[in-house]
Amino acid sequence: MSKSKKTAEFRPNDYVVYPAHGVGQIMSIEEQEIAGMKMELFVISFEKDKMTLRVPTNRATEIGMRSLSTPDVVSKALDTLKGRAKVKRAMWSRRAQEYEQKINSGDLISIAEVVRDLHRTDEQREQSYSERQLYEAALERLTREVAAVSGIDEVKAQQRVDDVLVSRAA
Repeated sequence: MSKSKKTAEFRPNDYVVYPAHGVGQIMSIEEQEIAGMKMELFVISFEKDKMTLRVPTNRATEIGMRSLSTPDVVSKALDTLKGRAKVKRAMWSRRAQEYEQKINSGDLISIAEVVRDLHRTDEQREQSYSERQLYEAALERLTREVAAVSGIDEVKAQQRVDDVLVSRAA
């Protein structure tokens, strides 16, 4: 694949999903010399985390960076939230590892599955600290992408996700 093809896929000001960090915005494409080699890099800003990431343009898709999901995928993800929680009877450490992998996969449906499986209503038992951390990480990734795709702010996206989760419990 040619270099220009890779760069054409993502442009400055595009919102992208980086698997390990969620939704970010490409600020620019710059050239830097690293270890004596010239490299073209995407400069991605994650505003909420106050973080900037530089990703080599020729490795972006290989790493798993992708464009925002389509509205259809967002609808499927929200439908996934309506399903019954599928909690395996495996040890918590094994389940936690699987949840972590799903969150870091960057796949919106997988992230929605984690939110669905770890969501607790007020009547249900309390979540452990590690469960809550995973749940909040997945929920944040999901709401950020829902907000970016739908063109709404994160508060409205959070409300939309909450409404789906509450309607499931009712």
